[in-house]
Amino acid sequence: MSHGRDAYRSQPRDFNTLIQICSSNIQKITQNTEAHQSGQIKAMVNQLGTRQDTSELQDKLQQLQHYTNQLAKETNRHLKDLGSLPLPLSPSEQRQQKIQKERLMNDFSAALNNFQAVQRRAAEKEKESVARARAGSRLSAEDSNRDEQLVSFDTNDEWGQTQDQTEEAAITEEDLELIKERETNIRQLESDIMDVNQIFKDLAVMIHDQGEMIDSIEANVESAEVLVERGTDQLHQASHYQKKSRKKMYARIPPRNRIFEPLWNIVIPSMPENNVQNITSRSHRRVS
Repeated sequence: MSHGRDAYRSQPRDFNTLIQICSSNIQKITQNTEAHQSGQIKAMVNQLGTRQDTSELQDKLQQLQHYTNQLAKETNRHLKDLGSLPLPLSPSEQRQQKIQKERLMNDFSAALNNFQAVQRRAAEKEKESVARARAGSRLSAEDSNRDEQLVSFDTNDEWGQTQDQTEEAAITEEDLELIKERETNIRQLESDIMDVNQIFKDLAVMIHDQGEMIDSIEANVESAEVLVERGTDQLHQASHYQKKSRKKMYARIPPRNRIFEPLWNIVIPSMPENNVQNITSRSHRRVS
């Protein structure tokens, strides 16, 4: 397991890869929890305490529940990795990534809620089974004690009593093994439930950070919009000054040369002002 974690840490992850892994894990968590099949967690939990409640069922339930819990922990790590990635430069890409992460965290939260509800139900049923097994063991022990207090002078009766006590002792030992197994499962369930509780806390922090990031993105977008508006205003001002400058240059042209006004309207805007002055002075000399 540690080797797998080291390999995971050494692998570079980009945004799209992490999104795909998280989405796949969330889908598996949902399928393992909610799918209406005999091999899924909810279906197996419903069989606890019934005639279908066997050691094989217990093993399958414990393995699938623990595997699903590991998927949840892995998804939590990947979501943290997503939050540590640098934001793209484009505001539109920032918004797109924000929407994807929001959807992912909402889906993950819903899957965790369903999974933890099934975990708690499984723990309750396991505790009920342990209580029943303990009650049965106490009854067997009490019956055995009462039998031991009976005194028989008949050899056959004494042999039969000893055989009954041996069978009851064997049954009690089997019950004790079952109780130990179920108590181990309960401790594992409670540990996994605590893991999911911690994931919920981490998810709340990530959602809070996501909100701050959204505010930052919106602030950057608003700032960009302000800059665009300022740039537009400056362009309008530049256009206004250009028109005023054009009028001044046209006023410097002698009246005799103003017959070329259409040509000046085309040429002057594309010429620097000093070039226009040179043209104007040459025109004065030609006319004189």
